[in-house]
Amino acid sequence: MTTATIPVQGMTCQGCVNSVTKALNTVDGVNKVEVSLENNQAKVTYDEAKASVLELKTAIEDAGYDVE
Repeated sequence: MTTATIPVQGMTCQGCVNSVTKALNTVDGVNKVEVSLENNQAKVTYDEAKASVLELKTAIEDAGYDVE
């Protein structure tokens, strides 16, 4: 398992946190997701044989948020 911390821009409320969490959990290989509104970031533990940081970022962007 690998852990990546991805900066997320555009989150303004708990609903946004829930949306990002849900989007990341749909990616195959994701094991654990912690999204912080205060720190504007998502910490994702995933199986690097099944998922990549690019796929994680794409899931966030598809949910309507920006990543760095």
